[in-house]
Amino acid sequence: MNAPAASRARVRLGIAALVTAVIVSGAALGAMRPWETTPVPACPNSAEQPKQSVARRWDEAMLDAIRRALPNPPVHARNLFHVSVAMWDAWAVYDATASGYIFKEKLHVDRCDVAAARNEAISYAAYRVLTARFIKAVGADLSLSEFANLMDELTYPTAMTETEGDAPAAVGNRIAKAVLDYGSADGSNEANGYAAPDYTAVNPPLVVLLPEISMVDPNRWQPLQIEFLVSQNGVVLPSGIQTAVAPHWGHVTSFGIPEGGASGVPIDPGPPPRLGDPSTDELFKSQAVEVIRDSSLLDVANYDFIDISPGVIGANALGSNNGRGHTTNPVTGRPYAPQNVRAGDFYRAIAEFWADGPKSETPPGHWNVIANSVTDALAPNLRIGGAGPVVDRLEWDVKLYLALNGAVHDAAIAAWGLKGRYDGARPISMIRYMASLGQSSDASLAAYNKEGLPLVPGLIELITKDKTVVSGPMETLKGNEGKIALHAWQRNPVDPASSQVAWVLGTTWMPYQLPTFVTPSFQGYISGHSTFSRAAAEVMRSITGSDYFPGGLSERTIVAGSFRIAAGPNADVTLQWATYYDAADQAGQSRLFGGIHVQADDFTGRMLGSICGKDAWALAQRYYAGR
Repeated sequence: MNAPAASRARVRLGIAALVTAVIVSGAALGAMRPWETTPVPACPNSAEQPKQSVARRWDEAMLDAIRRALPNPPVHARNLFHVSVAMWDAWAVYDATASGYIFKEKLHVDRCDVAAARNEAISYAAYRVLTARFIKAVGADLSLSEFANLMDELTYPTAMTETEGDAPAAVGNRIAKAVLDYGSADGSNEANGYAAPDYTAVNPPLVVLLPEISMVDPNRWQPLQIEFLVSQNGVVLPSGIQTAVAPHWGHVTSFGIPEGGASGVPIDPGPPPRLGDPSTDELFKSQAVEVIRDSSLLDVANYDFIDISPGVIGANALGSNNGRGHTTNPVTGRPYAPQNVRAGDFYRAIAEFWADGPKSETPPGHWNVIANSVTDALAPNLRIGGAGPVVDRLEWDVKLYLALNGAVHDAAIAAWGLKGRYDGARPISMIRYMASLGQSSDASLAAYNKEGLPLVPGLIELITKDKTVVSGPMETLKGNEGKIALHAWQRNPVDPASSQVAWVLGTTWMPYQLPTFVTPSFQGYISGHSTFSRAAAEVMRSITGSDYFPGGLSERTIVAGSFRIAAGPNADVTLQWATYYDAADQAGQSRLFGGIHVQADDFTGRMLGSICGKDAWALAQRYYAGR
């Protein structure tokens, strides 16, 4: 059974409605147990709280399994949510107030036995769901062994499969069955490997290594044909032609947002900009130019230093990059120290850090990693909503995971619903196609086509004989006179370490990605990274009661020489964010530098993500409070 219809957010249509969505504020209503109303003596032999709860340990085990599996963000967001539901429901069984999401039973045990009963029920519930979900995944042998080893460490026999009775193990097994039954009918098509039942790409595959492109509709997604197609976690795939991932996902049962209905679109801001559309053609072209300009900034030889501290970066309004940073750190009361790094290193660093590439936990899991680090920084002062009584780590974790993973699950449904509905093209197809047509700036010049790329001096130019002469700026493009050249990042296939920004034939432009990956195997509009990240940021802000990371600053250092895509960085680059929103915005921005999204994908994703996060938090609080 899903959340009651009455508790769902109303359907919102249009960008204006997205930007003005009501912010749910206020502290969560914690579940007060009867025995906590007056001081009571400690339980005999009560031990100090562990540094990690069982919920945290199962979350970490799940993240490991995701890193081994094929990178399928909507499927992994769903798994994160369903395991979080199983753990929440097992915790709520023993709470007089809280409501389970799927499993509604209530059991009473002696006060001193509650912690042990919860740990056991949570572990059996998580173990059974995880085993069922990853038994056919890549790396299943290692993942299932890790799950079984954790059960052994916790001294819970995996052979205990009973579902009848009030024993915590039976309760956990019963919860797992309820969650798995729920998932079998949620619209994901799990029984058939999550395959989309009725999607066919309208465009023929783009052979990435060839300088030709053919598109039936340049505004629709085009699969890529790659000589050696390798997933983001390094698994060589049997076919070099991409298959669209989850275009039916808008039909999956959601948590806090409206159901997708017959159209499979829970929230519809309208279509992306389109080439040839009188009202949006100019915007379409300008956003393609922006991706090319971002590509030109990924220069190994760019020695200009820029300040990347929160003092100058961040504090954007929702759906924009208009922020100018934060005046002071509100925790220390002092300005953020300048952080000067090479511009080329920084832009490539954010593209690589947020790429969630080989052996990653994918964007939904990445925000679980961030959330867990925040928990560690706040502990033991864990207060739901940043106010009220201190709660133990288990209560904090199950409430955090329910809201956080409910939000990223909804983000997947909202984003992939639009991917399936509008089938938006990716920059590699957009840019190569327009370059193949010519230039749209001057009808008196060669290669004019009203749907070609705009000419931008120093960035997008016609190839002419005076430029291809020996020692000319386009010497390597001799023989291509009359075609379009881009000043952008290009991979050196012979020596990847020497890849740099140079003039490249427009129909061979490549995003800043690995040559075995190039672009994700699903549509561009909207950005999953942007939607996932803003949804997660909204939950983190709400559950902690602060926009800011603990201490007013979070940091990740990218070690010199650690880039996977090209050589670099030349020196360590420490990425810094003051707020959860700053980190989320940078995740979205990174996809433009990576060459796999345009601004419409990013900004719209941020706005939908905000709705998903706020609605998930509002609904989670109702379950915390038993409403």
